Amino acid sequence: MNSLQIALRVLKVDRRTRTSAILTAVGVAVATGLVLLLATLPFATVQREERALWQGDHFYSRGSDGPAKLVYSASKDYFDGKQIIRVDVALAPGATAAGLELPPGVPQLPGPGETVVSPALGRLLQSNSAAQLGDRFGKPVGALGDDSLRFPEQLVALTGHTADQMPEASSHVAGFPKGEARPDGLLMLLSWVGIIVLLVPSLVLVASSARLTAARRERRLAALRLAGATPGQVTNMVAAETTLSAGIGALLGLLLSPALRGLASFVPWAGGTWQAADFALPVGLTVFIVVAIPVLVVLAGVLGLRRVLKNPLFATGGHTKKPLRWWRLLALPAAGLFFLYAVSTSGDSGGIGMVMVGLFLLVGSAAIVGPWVTSAVGGTFVRIWRRPSSLLAGRRLRDDPKSAYRASAGIVLAVFAGSMALTLLPTFESMAGGGRSFQDSVLYVDTDGQHASKIVEQANGSLQKYGQSEKAVAVGQVYLVQGEGSHRTGNRALVMSCADAVKLTRFGLTAENCTGGPAVFGDSALDLAQYKIADDWDGTAVAVKSGTRTEAVHLPDSDLAGTSIIDPAALPDGLARKYVTVVAPTTDANREIVRTALAAPAAGEEIGSRDQYLFNQQTELGDLRRVTVIGLLAAGVLAGCSAAVATAGSVMDRRRTFGALMAAGTPVRVLSRALRMEAALPALVATIGAGIVGVLVGVGLYSMVDPRGIVLSPWLLAPVVLGVGVALLGASVCTPALKRVQAEPLAEE
Repeated sequence: MNSLQIALRVLKVDRRTRTSAILTAVGVAVATGLVLLLATLPFATVQREERALWQGDHFYSRGSDGPAKLVYSASKDYFDGKQIIRVDVALAPGATAAGLELPPGVPQLPGPGETVVSPALGRLLQSNSAAQLGDRFGKPVGALGDDSLRFPEQLVALTGHTADQMPEASSHVAGFPKGEARPDGLLMLLSWVGIIVLLVPSLVLVASSARLTAARRERRLAALRLAGATPGQVTNMVAAETTLSAGIGALLGLLLSPALRGLASFVPWAGGTWQAADFALPVGLTVFIVVAIPVLVVLAGVLGLRRVLKNPLFATGGHTKKPLRWWRLLALPAAGLFFLYAVSTSGDSGGIGMVMVGLFLLVGSAAIVGPWVTSAVGGTFVRIWRRPSSLLAGRRLRDDPKSAYRASAGIVLAVFAGSMALTLLPTFESMAGGGRSFQDSVLYVDTDGQHASKIVEQANGSLQKYGQSEKAVAVGQVYLVQGEGSHRTGNRALVMSCADAVKLTRFGLTAENCTGGPAVFGDSALDLAQYKIADDWDGTAVAVKSGTRTEAVHLPDSDLAGTSIIDPAALPDGLARKYVTVVAPTTDANREIVRTALAAPAAGEEIGSRDQYLFNQQTELGDLRRVTVIGLLAAGVLAGCSAAVATAGSVMDRRRTFGALMAAGTPVRVLSRALRMEAALPALVATIGAGIVGVLVGVGLYSMVDPRGIVLSPWLLAPVVLGVGVALLGASVCTPALKRVQAEPLAEE
């Protein structure tokens, strides 16, 4: 009879071994499914960006792709808080549409006054008036296919013009943008963190499942060794038994993977959900993952046979475990120093590989430090408390800290991940903000002095046609400078009347500031005898008109520092304004109408406002919150399951001991209380430590993004509290397990 036949025979006749194998297969399936899903996320973002390359988000014309056939401009528009990708095109002078390659999913090249829109944008056009949205683009003549959209609900408009209507900054290119897409850097980082943080609890669940019958299997194998089985035969038996359950689990994980990907396609990222085909993992990587996880499980099972192979008498008769050494505590600071080094040098190396290795070492160090902490807690129990349940719990923690720690290992990692996430999120939220000098309700479009008057005239004509009282104004930009060449210093100044500044800007000016003639307003009163005005930073500077006053105002926002407002009457005669911003006030009721009035003459120039400036920040924060909640829920569920299985396994391992205690008259409630204390108090100590380490790791990761200080929130205590709660919940299975031991004859053992 070979090793596989023996393994099948054991599974057939031993119910507990069968239960352990089933739980092990479930744990391996979960680990495999999660890793396959997380590993595919960077590839999914590449698929997304490949379809959206023609939209020009990261397009820069090099002017060397061949004869120019197309005048191209890409920008972002907004409607009701949603982002619209706008691509404006025109045939280059003398070019024809013949031979122009269209991107996949684009049915035709729109002519002047025509537009091809995505299905979601088409529905918006049908449900809103032309004054609010439709007049921005022209007449819809076609629909974009899924192959041209980043995500199914993306709002995209491909709008046609004549060459002379295109924005000044348009690119003359040979065709639509092409190239190779890159994965989303943030999602790649999160996927690696997820693999590290979620894979370990999954493997802990596998290990806990395997421990359900550890004592019985150890005695069975030891008996085979004493009966004459060679170490190789015993190893083959365990390898066959573990391979059977782990292999089936890996295949189940592979079969589960499409369902997980289907669920993941409904989770928004970067503004939208996913297409089902995005989650495609290379075959080679898929095979590697499906093979590697069972191999790790089998290897762990084989390495656990050392005592049986060397001293089978100890396995059958029991033995005294060696006490844990203090040097285990050095694993955590050593891993921390490596992580600190990796973070501090990540900017020089330009990658995150070393940082991820450092994070993995920190996570792995918990398995070395945790048992020592558990043993120390057990020693405290034995020395201080004298209640029967406390003494039983303390003796268990002291005598077998490795097995006792296994119940809280997954919880420790979940708390670590939660503390790290709750350190980063409030800090990222505090970074959100900023914007231009204009009020939140103001819309603006940047242009030049040559086109500004045309945009203002046409926009005001449209506003009048739409029955709106608002007026667009042109706000020039100049520089107040002193010195020459590389020694020149100064700041930017907006050229606008004081009355317009009161209505349009965030400077906090009032009508009282507008008395007394032309002025320069800023965070300090400049000595105009020392400053001159230039249309560009390097341009020729001329003196401000005499009689111009300066006035310091208290700025409500720090991001306004370094910007001044200068009255047009203070400008020297003949000074041209090279850079101009067309600005229009809005109300909540007419914001989209005013945007439409600006969009038509702007012909593809991006129209901005403060709320649009914050759009990407809020989108990223929403993505991070969503991913954090999903990740912590998954880690918490895995941790709770591993704690429950480990507690049940602890009872099964000590059936003889518990049976003897019950036979001697020990109440089940005393044993249950002891088991709950075994789980809760080490979990409390370990989770506090994991929370502190998680905060420090969060600070380290944040320092890679921004050197400023981090924001600490009281919510940092939540993972520790929830971790202890999950430990108690997992330990609640001890009572049913003990009652089962009580109901079965002790002679079975």
